[in-house]
Amino acid sequence: MNAVLQTHDLVRRFGGFIATDQVNLSIAAGSRHALIGPNGAGKTTLINLLTGYLEPTSGRVSLMGQDVTRVPQHERCRQGLVRTFQINQLFMGMTVLESVALAVSERLGLGTQWWTPLAIRADVLDEAAAILDQLKLLSDAYETTRDLAYGRQRLIEIALALALHPKVLLLDEPAAGVPTGESRELFDTIAQLPRDVTILLIEHDMNLVFRFAERISVLVSGALLVEDTPDVIAHHPKVKEVYLGEAHV
Repeated sequence: MNAVLQTHDLVRRFGGFIATDQVNLSIAAGSRHALIGPNGAGKTTLINLLTGYLEPTSGRVSLMGQDVTRVPQHERCRQGLVRTFQINQLFMGMTVLESVALAVSERLGLGTQWWTPLAIRADVLDEAAAILDQLKLLSDAYETTRDLAYGRQRLIEIALALALHPKVLLLDEPAAGVPTGESRELFDTIAQLPRDVTILLIEHDMNLVFRFAERISVLVSGALLVEDTPDVIAHHPKVKEVYLGEAHV
């Protein structure tokens, strides 16, 4: 397996509490991988360790074979590890096109020139428009972000992430707060992203997870319980006991 993101005996303690317990996770290039588990299992803590928001107590994180355990967040982002959050991190007063163009400009090192009229950077606008088209957001390009439905706003956050040219995209509950119909459309759009973007997601809606993921890792009490295909996970006795219940028998 050609792994692009790995953890090696990763541990994070908060005082006497072990939030991440000897986790060995391996995400294959181009895969659609889900991380699930009950509330308090340590999923977001693990994502924070992967991205550098938290430092581990012990263990290592590797990105494309390189040890990034002590590499800061912004540098991991430059190396291709990009995340979204449970709560939108958006420019609500900007149009959708302006928001994505700003993210493209930042990646290109043009952030200090942001207040220069965008029209003189046709390449930036073209790239931003292409990203919006990829996510079926082009029709909303000139809409103010705050005026859009929440499901569309979640897509904008993914557009901002794609503007940074991620190799690995970490989606932290992308469907949180999104109505059922919009969440299906959201996941259908995510599923169509090119395979040169590896996706690791946290999601509580198991119907969406089983439709989307090719591999699923189950985290319980900070430890990795099992990792396998959706079919195996759905029928795994221990997973049903601690998380799924009988709904997915």
